[in-house]
Amino acid sequence: MSLPSWILASHKIEKLVLNWLEEDIPSFDYGAQAVGDKWTTATLYAKSQGVLAGKPFFDAIFQHLGCTVQWEESFDDGRCLDPYFVSSSGVENGLGGLLTLARIQGPACNILRGERTALNVLARCSGIATRAFGLSRLAQQHDWNGRIAGTRKTTPGFRLVEKYAMLVGGVDTHRMDLSSMVMLKDNHIWSCGSIAQAIQQAQRVAGFSLKIEVECQSFSDACQAAENGADVVMLDNMSATQAKQVANALRQLYPHIWIECSGGIREDNIVDYFSPDIDIVSLSLSQHCDVVDFSLKVDAGSRNSIGAKE
Repeated sequence: MSLPSWILASHKIEKLVLNWLEEDIPSFDYGAQAVGDKWTTATLYAKSQGVLAGKPFFDAIFQHLGCTVQWEESFDDGRCLDPYFVSSSGVENGLGGLLTLARIQGPACNILRGERTALNVLARCSGIATRAFGLSRLAQQHDWNGRIAGTRKTTPGFRLVEKYAMLVGGVDTHRMDLSSMVMLKDNHIWSCGSIAQAIQQAQRVAGFSLKIEVECQSFSDACQAAENGADVVMLDNMSATQAKQVANALRQLYPHIWIECSGGIREDNIVDYFSPDIDIVSLSLSQHCDVVDFSLKVDAGSRNSIGAKE
């Protein structure tokens, strides 16, 4: 899914970039002395298959460092990358499993300052988008019209990137944060004393604008949640067979309720949860996720001049 860059608030990206660069350059950049500030060109390559995601963050890192990024025309976020795709004229846009994506121009020291941070962000963002895309394709292949959603189990400080990657990959972001929706989990319910009491107290502060979701361990819990005003019922850690049975019974009694399944759901069993009675299947998408491999290399024409005395 190609998303417009303006979906991301620029001030949020700038804040992230500052934090990332502060982490990597806390004081002096000693390597900058070695390479100098000679105007240089470098090329970004994809080295493994996956879905491209993270261009706005990649661009912002180099923009902050006074560099420009020129992407190949066809490579938008959401594009499937395959460095080993062979056309009639050879490997597409590259040689030996390297797919040319973009060229970066700027002072050599600044390109190298941004290199690892930019590659790390692009690799992880693309990895999550790739996983999300694979799951969304499973839903399409099985004609399931519900929503796959990524949970709030994200990396602290990196949530915006990971949630953006989920959207690029074609899945729902679920709730972005604790302010987005009220989710009453087992600990909330135990702390309040009951499902009914937890919902009542949540409604008192949430008002009309926020949905309330309740984590349920059984059909009885789900009925209590529905009867007391929950908008979404989450069937937690149920087997696919049990979840389908409970969801079907709930649908008959409470047709207005959204039904979600979560807990223990993975790529190898998610298809078992696809049912017309289940609206949402959620799982962690940012944990245990493979990254997409990228590389940035200074172009041959720039190599001999870097660090040379004027």
